Amino acid sequence: MNAAATTPTHAHRRQGETRISIVLPAYNEAGNPERLVREIFAVVPEELVGEVIVVDDASDDGTAAEAKALIGGFPRLRYIRLATRCGQSAAIHTGVRAARYGLIATLDGDGQNDPADIAALVGHAVRVLPGPSLVGGIRTTRRAERSKQLASRFANWLRDAVLADQCPDTGCGIKVFDREAFLALPSFSGMHRYLPALFLSYGHHVAYLPVNDRPRIAGQSKYTNLRRAIVGIYDLVGVRWLRARTVVPRIAEVQGGGANAISNDFHFSEETSSCSPKSSHGGAGFPLPI
Repeated sequence: MNAAATTPTHAHRRQGETRISIVLPAYNEAGNPERLVREIFAVVPEELVGEVIVVDDASDDGTAAEAKALIGGFPRLRYIRLATRCGQSAAIHTGVRAARYGLIATLDGDGQNDPADIAALVGHAVRVLPGPSLVGGIRTTRRAERSKQLASRFANWLRDAVLADQCPDTGCGIKVFDREAFLALPSFSGMHRYLPALFLSYGHHVAYLPVNDRPRIAGQSKYTNLRRAIVGIYDLVGVRWLRARTVVPRIAEVQGGGANAISNDFHFSEETSSCSPKSSHGGAGFPLPI
């Protein structure tokens, strides 16, 4: 079995049979949830949308009331509220854990990601089996102010120089990924900014497609350039260590006890090199920078 066919969850990804869970993390986004949820159900193909999950990160504005008011009109809409504020990564992780479908799409709750892009990302994920376990959006035309665009470019350059994840826009919130692969990743605050690197570290394939970027209509950004820089450098060191130390065992053979039924749960390889962090850092296909 080729090592590229690594994940056991591709079986649910067949065109025409795919249903997805769309996860929307939101914190103090009053004015955005209603418009975004209505837009999702209007523009994403009906046969694709299994459910939409709004995860409210303990907002103290009108976000909760706005989201819950829609439930009666949209049977496939679910609302989850965190008891205390835990951050965007925790909100996404909560939504993915609660999801009922094997393929996940995430969108930022501020409405700047375009739901119309979801179908293309899903199509790319399921077009060829085994396909990529994560398909990320790349914002070709940024709508943020110039200072944030410059800060984002520098952050992406620095992250790629350190992590070698070859992702030009990891901050883009619209992504489609395999639920089981995501839940097998280490969970920590800020992990949503490093999903391409983490997926690569665990032996998965990733891909990117250009997507639309829109201006924020309601609410305010929760981040400043300085805050992003301070938190980003701290996280970057941790993820660099994690990526360098991650080991994905590659199974050479399984026999007996229903081996055929469980064989797809493993990474198979004919390689005989030792399973050390440097020689088996996740099968990304390129060495980490020293």
